[in-house]
Amino acid sequence: MQKKIRVLIVDDSAVVRQTLARVISSDAGLEVVASASDPFAAAEKIREAAPDVITLDIEMPRMDGITFLQKIMKQHPIPVVIISSLAESGSETALKALEYGAVDIVQKPHLGAKQFFEESGVILCNVVKAAASARLKPRSTHPPVPPKITADAVLARSRVSKSMIQTTEKVVVVGASTGGTEALKVFLRAMPPDAMGIAVVQHMPEKFTTAFARQLDSICGISVKEAEDNDSLIRGRALIAPGNRHMILKRSGARYYVEIKDGPLVSRHRPSADVLFRSAAEHAGKNAIGVILTGMGDDGSHGMLEMKQSGAFNIAQDEESCVVFGMPKEAIKKGAVDAVLPLEMIAAKVIEKTCLP
Repeated sequence: MQKKIRVLIVDDSAVVRQTLARVISSDAGLEVVASASDPFAAAEKIREAAPDVITLDIEMPRMDGITFLQKIMKQHPIPVVIISSLAESGSETALKALEYGAVDIVQKPHLGAKQFFEESGVILCNVVKAAASARLKPRSTHPPVPPKITADAVLARSRVSKSMIQTTEKVVVVGASTGGTEALKVFLRAMPPDAMGIAVVQHMPEKFTTAFARQLDSICGISVKEAEDNDSLIRGRALIAPGNRHMILKRSGARYYVEIKDGPLVSRHRPSADVLFRSAAEHAGKNAIGVILTGMGDDGSHGMLEMKQSGAFNIAQDEESCVVFGMPKEAIKKGAVDAVLPLEMIAAKVIEKTCLP
């Protein structure tokens, strides 16, 4: 029998610990080996139980989760999944945890809410499994940020070649999951200020995508924002799908724009890369460039195949640079990918392809 993934739950609420244990234990591939109410107790449990994955609350007594995370990554690296509330005030701190080495963020359960055990429970178990297979890597530094261009400059440039844009304007669609927040920083920071419009699905809870987009906007040469319904996808802008909502690419004449939709989990996710990619196949066709980055599961592989069949050029992140080589691997297996590249080379290939007629 396949060995179960051993999980340590760290949270100061006994009710939350019980709820998480119930959800995690419901998956045949997972087992809760211990729980702790604070980091000091957790340190003892780590020595005793040797967990494969730790779920970690941020706000706890005696030592906060961020400080404990830093100690774990320095002294005894173990994959950590942050369990955080949906309050936007805490989302910046949760994102900081990803920079310090946490693998992913999951919504803290609404106690007694049936939906948590149906949809969010599936997501939680999938994230824990992905974390168990994640490659823990040191964080890299980034080069200086090039200056941004204004929206007026972007629109003026587009109007000059309006007749050509109606048939040849390119658009870039990106799907990512576990490890994707850091991978997206590398990819988007390498984009020039006048890069083609980019639509991104990153598996992440609602509220956190707002803070994530704001963080990216502050470090990238292009504009980055959380997508809103009917937002235009223009040069120099990247739109991040809002957490817990699907994003669909549409086109009206020369204008690309997005629709934000509710709906069921697709490939066990909402937002789903498959939803974005399928819409790109339908509305952009050969003018689309698809990018699939690190993440567990097969979300994006089906939609990326449809993109390739419609004439798009698709790129997958290679195994060596992935935190989890799941989503890219599945897309490659389906024959949906034209190029497999290290993370640091993907932006250059996208720029090359968007410059071609």
